[in-house]
Amino acid sequence: MSPLRILVDADACPVKEETYKVAFRRGVPVRVVSNARLRVPEHPLVERIVVSGGFDAADDWIAEEADARSVVVTADILLAERCLKAGATVLGPTGKPFTTSSIGAAIATRAIMADLRAGGDQLGGPAPFTKADRSRFLQALDEALIRLERRA
Repeated sequence: MSPLRILVDADACPVKEETYKVAFRRGVPVRVVSNARLRVPEHPLVERIVVSGGFDAADDWIAEEADARSVVVTADILLAERCLKAGATVLGPTGKPFTTSSIGAAIATRAIMADLRAGGDQLGGPAPFTKADRSRFLQALDEALIRLERRA
């Protein structure tokens, strides 16, 4: 059985510090995956993974590593789907979990929004990231790790 771990899609992740906080408290390793070198804490539980600059290289690396003992942190819906298929627990930066029952609707919404943008429609961006989002993420990550630890 693989060890419990957190995989972070880090290039645009707003909750890296929160992830470290929970990981350190629970003693869970974190792999921070990005296309460029990012600053990460000098800590034995944190590993920086820098992949090639190729399109979706970080996503491919994370999807290949994800398994039933992984919590993946990403806002990328297509990566979330790939990780769910591998059995991983997947959380968005706002703490909202991606699940096998919710991923289909998320993908459909993504496709509709892409079509609207391609048609020239002016759409607003995502809501601003808030303190409440950070708090929900902290709680969701902690709960996800507790669930995975209990399964062991």
